[in-house]
Amino acid sequence: MARANAVSKLSPEHKKQLDDRLFSNGFNGYVELETWLRELGYEISKSAIHRYGQKLERKLSAIQASTQASLMIAEAVPDDGDARSQAVLSLVQTEIFNALVALQDLDDDESIDPVKRLSMITKAGKGISEIVKASVLQKQHALDVKEKAEKTAKEVQEIVKTGGLSDETADLIRAKILGIAP
Repeated sequence: MARANAVSKLSPEHKKQLDDRLFSNGFNGYVELETWLRELGYEISKSAIHRYGQKLERKLSAIQASTQASLMIAEAVPDDGDARSQAVLSLVQTEIFNALVALQDLDDDESIDPVKRLSMITKAGKGISEIVKASVLQKQHALDVKEKAEKTAKEVQEIVKTGGLSDETADLIRAKILGIAP
């Protein structure tokens, strides 16, 4: 079994302070952080702090990128047909997949207990199951909306024709209802 990460030995309070310092210093100043931790009674090398800082920075970057992508999708894509929900589901699926790949690629320094690994994989599997279920429900909802719109458009077209409007006008109204008209 591999040794535990040195930073994991920090108290929760000191770990939070380290995270805050890493973030506020732009993930720089590892020598100063090593000195600060030594003053607190910890013997953690700047290399160990740097490895931890890189992991934290990658996590924060991934969260920021996902958040930014979600905001861009929300602004750029109208939610007609629930396209935004589908995009968010895709982002979540990608993140779960990336987490599974990262779990498989853990190097010896980061090895975890096989029971914990199995627990994580089980949780990811449940997450994937929920995502698939949500995706199926979203697609079914989109189909239901489309069918209702087509039925309504057809009914309106019949009413319009019966009311004496031209076929061209009826087709235009139908296209507007279905969202395919300019």
